[in-house]
Amino acid sequence: MILDGHGPLHAQLTRALRAGILQGRFAAGTRLPPTRWFAEELGVSRNTVLAAYEQLRAEGFIEGRVGSGSYVARQRFASADVRAPQPETVAAQSRYAARARAVYDPDGMPGRAVAGIRYSFQYGVPLTNPLLTTAWARALSHAVGYTRPDYPGVRGLPELRAAVCDYLARRRGIHADPDDVLVVAGTQQALSLTMRVLLDPGEAAAIEDPHYFAIRMGLEIHGARVRTVPVDAEGLCVDLLPEPAPRLVCVTPSHQFPSGAVMSLARRMELLDYAARHGSWIFEDDYDGEFRYDSRPLAALRSLDRQGRVVYVGTFSKAIFPALRMGYLLMPPALRHDFLAAKWAEDFGSPAIEQVALANFMRDGGFERHLRRSARTLKERRATLIAGLRACSRGRLEIADAHAGMHLVVWLRDRSRADGDALIELARSRGLGLYPIAPYYADPPDRAGLLMGYCGLSVREIREAMWLFAGCLDELFPTPSA
Repeated sequence: MILDGHGPLHAQLTRALRAGILQGRFAAGTRLPPTRWFAEELGVSRNTVLAAYEQLRAEGFIEGRVGSGSYVARQRFASADVRAPQPETVAAQSRYAARARAVYDPDGMPGRAVAGIRYSFQYGVPLTNPLLTTAWARALSHAVGYTRPDYPGVRGLPELRAAVCDYLARRRGIHADPDDVLVVAGTQQALSLTMRVLLDPGEAAAIEDPHYFAIRMGLEIHGARVRTVPVDAEGLCVDLLPEPAPRLVCVTPSHQFPSGAVMSLARRMELLDYAARHGSWIFEDDYDGEFRYDSRPLAALRSLDRQGRVVYVGTFSKAIFPALRMGYLLMPPALRHDFLAAKWAEDFGSPAIEQVALANFMRDGGFERHLRRSARTLKERRATLIAGLRACSRGRLEIADAHAGMHLVVWLRDRSRADGDALIELARSRGLGLYPIAPYYADPPDRAGLLMGYCGLSVREIREAMWLFAGCLDELFPTPSA
């Protein structure tokens, strides 16, 4: 009898005996070895064998006979190799599953981490802050004693929704009622709920181009007909929205991802007017509106909305850390009941302990102290990166500096995408992680562009990374002064 070495001995023995019965090695009516003898043969305690027999008896595989021992049950068991791997490919059980399988590729996600990289300009890496980790651990510990051990309300805890409203009024120019706030599991759940409420499969949704890939993937999995609309220096080109009008328009107006453009006031008013005239809805993703380095954060599109057409979404993934998986959605008043029903159907409500901790963190000022510290750190790293890029550019680089967020877009002047790919490969061979911008376009231009996230590198590391970057540039694209 060979045990597999995984888990407690009695569980290993149970699995081995069960497999033997199913595979026909122990025929119906076969007497199993006495427990004392079997334990000595296996070098285990008798209690281990007794526990395995008892489990198999409870499952109906064996039966006990008083004064005689344990026997394989006389019912027929289909012969099967329980160790055989399950088939990796099976037919999708729904159209939704088929779309999800076609779209979701965990190994093909843009900007994913690359093994063996010492300096990575990967976007989406959280800002490491030991002070925040300590403060959050305290907040969670305190919240446990003040959280009711019941299902939280679907809308979210009142104290957190009130704290969100206070924050939005002061920082984003949005005056909302706590009843407007729906606590969600990050931006992606906010999008999922919005699609469920506003979009039937086959209806059209417009997104920016370039755009965040997860927005496009979510819409495609839902079954929406995705239409891309160009972005310029003033944000979404509203005059290029498709006809007939899409049901939903997804935008990042305060800091367009990934270009960094800020939607002008004229474009914002034009988009709101468009939505009102055509009966469209606007999904406003304010993913990093907290971090601007040349002025206060701009007022959100929702603050200008007088027709109730904007679904505003904020997240704590960028402001705190992605592992928190918490954000909020401002429901248009006419759609409150619909969003609450969709949220209830999805998960009954967001985790209560984390909500209590976050509400306390916001109410006592810890959240905004953290934001100020983070903004100072990011501003210094951004300045270091820009200085390093300018120093090694010598006319070869164009820096799309948006004065906000956690990343920069850098273009190689007069270079093709193939040139950019060659630079990325050379850099990776030297321990430097660079990432192309092309995957964020539906129809990428034939230009070499990089999306450079600086959140995960210290100032010293950025300087060292720029030394490697300059060497790669000089090797592939030398200049007369190099």
